[in-house]
Amino acid sequence: MHLYIQLESPSGLEVPVHYNHIVQAVLYQTIDADLAKFLHDSGFVSQGRTFKLFCFSRLRGSFAKNGAANNLIFRDKIQLVITSPVEEFCQSLANGLLKKGTLLFGRQPVEVKEIQVEQPRAEDEVTQLRTLSPIVAYSTLLRPDGRKYTCYFQPGDPDYNSLITGNLRKKFQACYGREAPAGEVRVDKRGELRQNIIRYKETIIKGYSGRIRLTGPKELLQMALDAGLGSKNSQGFGCVEMEKPRR
Repeated sequence: MHLYIQLESPSGLEVPVHYNHIVQAVLYQTIDADLAKFLHDSGFVSQGRTFKLFCFSRLRGSFAKNGAANNLIFRDKIQLVITSPVEEFCQSLANGLLKKGTLLFGRQPVEVKEIQVEQPRAEDEVTQLRTLSPIVAYSTLLRPDGRKYTCYFQPGDPDYNSLITGNLRKKFQACYGREAPAGEVRVDKRGELRQNIIRYKETIIKGYSGRIRLTGPKELLQMALDAGLGSKNSQGFGCVEMEKPRR
C-alpha cells in the first residue's frame, strides 16, 4: 500500500541535507505507541534478520539550499510517500495523521493537508519502476586484518540481483510467515542511475536512484512495491513506485 501525504509549510520547512532520521522519527511518533515500540525494538523476523516492513520517499517539493548551514528549505507544498505491506501500520499511520493534523519535524510544525491511498499491483512478472528514494544493496566483508567494511553494489554488478532477491525473500517470509515463491528478481537499469551518498546519523550510506525494470515472481515484485527494494527501507531507502503510462 502507498500513502501519498500532502503537507504544507507556508513559512518554510528547514531540514538538514541528510534528513532521513528526522522523517523516520516523525513516522514513529505518528503511529500507535505499542506498534512503534514493536517495530523499534523487534520488528518482523526472518532467518535471524529483523525487518520493519515500511519505507518512505525523499521529501518532494520545491526547495532552496542554505549552503552556509548545509540545510534545505522547502517552501509551501511538500509530498511524502510512505509504503508498507502491513495493513495495521498503514491504518495506524493514516489515523495518526488525521488525528494530529500537524506534524513536528524537530520543532517545526507542518500541516497535513491530504492523504491519498493507492494499492499498486504487480500484475505481471515484469514492471517498470522509478525510485522515490535511493536503492541500497550491500555486503559486510572482512579485511585481511579481521576488520569489517561495507561494500555497496549497483545494478549490473555480479552480486546485485542475488542480494536483492535474498532480501525480498526474507521480507516476504517475515511478513507472511511462509516461504517465498521460487525464482530470482532481476533489476535492469533504464537509462543512467544516479549515485546518492547520504549520511544517516553517523553512517554513510550509498544508494542509486533512477528508472529501473524489475523482473521476477509477482509476489516478490509486490513486496518490493510495498516494503521497499533493497536494504535499510525503514531509514528511507528503496521506496519505489510504478511508472504510469504516458497519455
